[in-house]
Parts: sequence; C-alpha cells; structure tokens
Amino acid sequence: MNEKIHLNVCHIINEAASVCSACPHGAVYLAGGGRGRDVALYSQHAPDYEVLDDPRRVLDELRPSPRLLPERNRTVSEDAAQVDAPGQQLPLHVPSPGLPVSNTFGTKRVPQAIIIGVKKGGTRALLEFLRIHPDVRAVGAEPHFFDRFYDKGLEWYRNLMPRTLDGQITMEKTPSYFVTKEAPTRVCTMNCQAKLIVVVRDPVTRAVSDYTQTLSKNPGLPSFQSLALKNSTTGLIDTTWSAVRIGLYAKHLENWLQHFPLSHFLFVSGERLVSDPAGEMGRVQDFLGLKRVVSDKHFYFNQTKGFPCLKKPEGSSRPRCLGKSKGRPHPQIPAEVLQRLRDFYRPFNHRFYQMSGQDFGWD
Repeated sequence: MNEKIHLNVCHIINEAASVCSACPHGAVYLAGGGRGRDVALYSQHAPDYEVLDDPRRVLDELRPSPRLLPERNRTVSEDAAQVDAPGQQLPLHVPSPGLPVSNTFGTKRVPQAIIIGVKKGGTRALLEFLRIHPDVRAVGAEPHFFDRFYDKGLEWYRNLMPRTLDGQITMEKTPSYFVTKEAPTRVCTMNCQAKLIVVVRDPVTRAVSDYTQTLSKNPGLPSFQSLALKNSTTGLIDTTWSAVRIGLYAKHLENWLQHFPLSHFLFVSGERLVSDPAGEMGRVQDFLGLKRVVSDKHFYFNQTKGFPCLKKPEGSSRPRCLGKSKGRPHPQIPAEVLQRLRDFYRPFNHRFYQMSGQDFGWD
C-alpha cells in the first residue's frame, strides 16, 4: 500500500481522537480495486491503558476488530473514509479537529459470556486483561441488569453493549449476579448457552477486602470482628453479614447449577490471577474459544500495589495499573477471629472444590 496514504490515514485518526497508537501499527488500511471497491478497516493499535478508569471508555468504542467488513458497496463512517461510487478513487474525509471518531460498524448483541462473580475476587482486573484481546468487546461499567434493572427489559440491556463484528465476543461483568437468587433463571431466559466466569478468592481474605472497601466509604463502620461474629464469646459467625455470606461459594453455585451445566462455568483463581496472570488468562482465553493473545508480555508486577499491572503500550508515557481503589492496605484483624472464619469456611470450601473440580488450596 502507498506509504503516504498509510501515514495520512494514521494522521486523520490521531487528529480526530488523539489516540493513534504508535503509527504505523495503529494505522487504518484502505484496500480494494476495480468496480465494487470495498473498504476494509483495520485497527491494530494496542489499548491505551491510561483510560482504563475512564467511564466513557473512548478508546474502547473506537476499536474495530482486525477483520474484513462484509463485501458490499456502502458509505463508511464519514469520520474514517468514504466510497462515493464504484471505480472512483477513495477520497479521505478529514474531520474537524477535536471531533470524536464514531464507531458505527458491527452490531450490538447481548453478551455471550458474563463474569458473574465474585465481589472483591479480581473481576475488574480480569475484565481489563481480557479487553486487551482484539476479539473481546466489553462494557466497562457494571450493568447490574440481572439483579437491579431487570424490569428495564432485554432491549435496554442490549443497548448498553458495545458493537461487535462477526467472530467477536460481547462480555460484561457484574459480580453480584453470583449471589443473586433470581439471576440464574434470568440469564438462562436470555441465553442458556452463555459462558459464565467466576473469579474466586480465599473467602476469609475476600471478606476482609470487602470490609476494607466499605470502611473506606464509611469510616464510622463497626470493627470487622463485631460484624463477623454474632457473639464474641461463643465465636458464632454471623452469616447474615454480606461480607461473610458471599464467601459461601458452594451454596451460590448450587443455585446456578439448577440452570446451567458445570461445563458452562470457568472458575478463575483470584490468587493465581495475581501470581501468574498470563497462565490464568490462558485458561480464560481457551474457555472462551479465543486465540491466546494475552500473554506474559503484557504484564509486570507492581510491588507497591501488590498485583500485576499492564505494561505501557508503545507510544505511551507510562504503564497502567487499576485505580486507587484497588490494592488498599487491609486493617489489622485479630488472628483468632480470622482463624474462626477459616474453621467456619472449611467445609464449604471443600464442598466447592468437589463441585467445581478444582482445589484452590485455601485450607
């Protein structure tokens, strides 16, 4: 392809959205010849990790898949390129500076795969790691459709999703689905073939992390031990407290298995997502039927935060970790309280190991 066109198109995208990712890798390629000229839009740029916390997800909405569009004559988004008539030269339309590039390609679909849990297990990290993959398209915010907004209807839910091309997977994550009684029935009503991902973590550590998050928003919260124990003398655990109840993974999974076979689930270890993110991401990509694109070259371990971060893409000034709300230091909890919790969870953990076919080694 003519190098001048190659660089000019890259310049157009850069001017329109300020997100050209290290040209020429982020260039848009226009190809075709003869009558019935087709336009193939490629976007091979790496995601800009510096916008992972931006709720607008501008870059995510700009990224078409690296594949050919359907073969027919049509007008492509005016912000990218135009085909006026068969056999004519392809003119480029340069948008006014500062105008966003709209992504009008593809179709909005309900998710084929959902990260359904668990809260404080590592679901945000998993979603952001998956969004590196060119064949994964995911909504950034948690939709909460199957637990809070089900009455808005399936069309409302579908319209929340990003556009996808053939071969791409639409995903979302809402960790509270796993512990919502009505969620399995509702998800199955939408699609009983959906793939379900559950990120699980040692339930004791998860409960402390859950408490830490709530404490950061409500500094006047009672102590962890006063909430976890019904009676400090007897040491009886209060299972009505959500931070404790969420960790009863076996009970929640029983509810889901009434509607979905075990083969539709992938249980991701929150601990291994930290210690070996590439290895765990390999399992996730296999489960979703994706080529293994996300690998160890994408990660480095941040000693300060204590978990993996994404390496900076070419052309970016710095690498990108998850937001400040991730990796908070946990408060000191009395050792005897933690031990009582471990004793409480042990039979539930063993039951979950049997049901899932995986020993997560929490005991």
